[in-house]
Amino acid sequence: MDLASVTGLLLGIILIFTAIAMGGSAKIFLDLPSLLITMGGTFAGVLINYSLSDIMGLLSVIRNAFIVRLPKIQDVIEQMVRLAEVARKDGLLALETAELTTRDEFLVKGIQMVVDGYDPDTTRQMMETELTALESRHALGQRILKTMASLAPAFGMIGTLIGLVQMLRNLDSPDKIGPGMAVALLTSLYGSLWANLVCNPLAGKLELRSEQEVFAKVLMVEGLLAIQKGDSPRLVKEKLYRFLSPRKRNEEAESIIGQRPQKENEAQEKPEPDISREVAV
Repeated sequence: MDLASVTGLLLGIILIFTAIAMGGSAKIFLDLPSLLITMGGTFAGVLINYSLSDIMGLLSVIRNAFIVRLPKIQDVIEQMVRLAEVARKDGLLALETAELTTRDEFLVKGIQMVVDGYDPDTTRQMMETELTALESRHALGQRILKTMASLAPAFGMIGTLIGLVQMLRNLDSPDKIGPGMAVALLTSLYGSLWANLVCNPLAGKLELRSEQEVFAKVLMVEGLLAIQKGDSPRLVKEKLYRFLSPRKRNEEAESIIGQRPQKENEAQEKPEPDISREVAV
């Protein structure tokens, strides 16, 4: 579970409703006609713009914003180094039965292509094609959310115009001016909240998730190609670490230094003998 996404969404809802409650009754902000115009119009526009199957698949895409299933980059690199050790010791065929700590269908398919003896160029082309298809599927969910984010304020403005027309046509009936004004204002409020609290943030989080997943799979591609080429485990590790930022590399180097044996550190800190006392004697 991604605590940042859940906390951000709940915090936004709580703060907004708390501010509303502090100013008076929250019931005045609930209006069914305004909700129908804004939300109904938004979903109708999305249905016109996309196919039903695309919209139904949006739910599974949104789940990625709240459920973290991506492996850590460090774990991916360590997994590729272990596979390189297996290939160096027992040959490429042993990769098929190697134990995977990072279980990923994309990695399993890549290992199978290496074991089957595919040409390295063919392996790269097929895996990069699958990556392109993955990015396309992720981009579709992001586009749907961004479309909803653009339509919601627009239908909020449409609702505002509807409410103003109703209000102006009933100036001679003061009891009907209030409902018309409520529709005029609340539709814009609903549209802005839906776009800026839900749709745009979710689209941004899905874009970040997609970049992280694609980056992890790029490391898998490069690692498998290096293993297929016959590179040593140390060289495979060095190649994959080149994809990390300098800060990440420095953190890894510091973690390695911190794991030095305690005896070595004690030897470095051992005080030198007191020569002055021996001279005095």
